[in-house]
Amino acid sequence: MRAWVMGGLMLAGAVALGAEEGFVPLFDGKTLEGWERRGGQSTYAVEEGTIAGRFNDARRNSFLCTKRPYGDFILRLEFKLEGGNSGVQFRSAARKHADQTESVFGYQAEIAGDPKVTARIYDEGRRGFKFGRTWLDNTEPAVIERSAAAYKRGDWNRLEIQCVGPSIRTWLNDAPVVNFFDSESFSGFIGLQVHAVKEPDGKVCARWRNIRIKELGASQWTPFFVKGADGKFALRHARFVLPDDWSFRDDGVLVGKHRADEKRDGLVVSDKAYSDFIVRVSYQLFGGNSALYFRAEEVNTPWLLKGFQNEIQGGAKDSALWHTAGDKTPGRGWVAQDDDFILKVRNAKGWNTTCTVAYGDRIVEILNGQRTIDIIDPLCEKSGKVGLQLHGSADVEMWFKDFEILEITPEMKALIDRK
Repeated sequence: MRAWVMGGLMLAGAVALGAEEGFVPLFDGKTLEGWERRGGQSTYAVEEGTIAGRFNDARRNSFLCTKRPYGDFILRLEFKLEGGNSGVQFRSAARKHADQTESVFGYQAEIAGDPKVTARIYDEGRRGFKFGRTWLDNTEPAVIERSAAAYKRGDWNRLEIQCVGPSIRTWLNDAPVVNFFDSESFSGFIGLQVHAVKEPDGKVCARWRNIRIKELGASQWTPFFVKGADGKFALRHARFVLPDDWSFRDDGVLVGKHRADEKRDGLVVSDKAYSDFIVRVSYQLFGGNSALYFRAEEVNTPWLLKGFQNEIQGGAKDSALWHTAGDKTPGRGWVAQDDDFILKVRNAKGWNTTCTVAYGDRIVEILNGQRTIDIIDPLCEKSGKVGLQLHGSADVEMWFKDFEILEITPEMKALIDRK
């Protein structure tokens, strides 16, 4: 489901020209109305029409946060870093601790003295520094070099953040920086960070001004597993192949059990084809082989679907990209894989969550919140159905939950692709 404040193509054109139509201020230049401090105890005050954040906490990062959440938007502001480290949180939240303190977590556009990391995306309090990765984006070095050249150290800089569904983009002084897809959260507050320091001295960390936002609606997942008025779960916008292989538990988990003497695949297949989208499902594998199908075509073969598989096999190939043959066309086999990294992020026991973004020729795979594949594949199918597989000619048992999709509409694409 999608809501827009303006027609997408007209909106994209206005934004591309740098117009401010539709933007509203988040800071009035005089008060901190609409904002609240969260996390640490560093202080914020209005000084000469700017918000000044000062070092006053040695333990926990501090954030001046909007009191309300934002979903899809374009955020524009100016910042001046005077010391230490800062950032702009977005689509963020806070968690309480046993001592009644709280900490902020979520996406952060970095503000640092190093121009090569400024406007890149760090995941504050959530995935940052896990598995040897600092940044959520995988921005190319040439792009970073160009944005770094635009940075004005010790002076005012313009930062722009755009969130449209799973797409996150940033610009630094009009130079593009990150352009990536992620699935962790589609809404949350905006925050201005003062990083904790060992010896807080009350000096200014950073200043912000001209903070304004254009809201673009809200992105929401559409579930394939739906609880009815009778309290029972059923498929919506999808159907079973080999219905006897499938059953819903009372808690909404879909259990799939397949026999080795059945050559055909057991499947959940969407009713319609999808072109550009993000799809995800959580799973547990207890035997056999499975997959999350996408951009797939129904064919006259025992496996019944031709196209891409986000692989599920209980090992290093989970979330690797496999291409299946049809009745008249050969498959391509393994298209992309990253065995070593997948083994690091995959849960050997319990639930795993796998996710696929298909956007034009770009295919992104995400396992448990970590990007495992991000490729441009000109040979890929451009549209097709999504589905869940129980592999034929094998004894298979799978549990699935939270199978859901978000379509990327032409209006969204116009924004995502803007220069």
